[in-house]
Amino acid sequence: MPRLLLLFTALSLAPAIAGCENGKPQASAQTIAQYEQHCAACHEVGAANAPRRGDAHQWGKRLRKGEEHLVQSIKKGLVAMPPKGGCTTCTDDDYRALIQYMAQE
Repeated sequence: MPRLLLLFTALSLAPAIAGCENGKPQASAQTIAQYEQHCAACHEVGAANAPRRGDAHQWGKRLRKGEEHLVQSIKKGLVAMPPKGGCTTCTDDDYRALIQYMAQE
């Protein structure tokens, strides 16, 4: 019986594990497209002090304020970032996914 339980557990986790690389969730194609269209120009190079994608130190400081605080900052605009980061069709969930994508090492 323990072998059957182990097999069942492994099979049920397989889809979740397949979607991860090194234990990290993968961004959706939509999130990556939104990032490329609206965020990459600044967040890839750190323009106007924008936290660079994948920089754990820069993102850690911001994430300590809370994800909802970051979503509100995006919606209002911050420093050189225009309101909504220039993405007028993005939802709060889109912004959360973009934050997670950019903060991921």
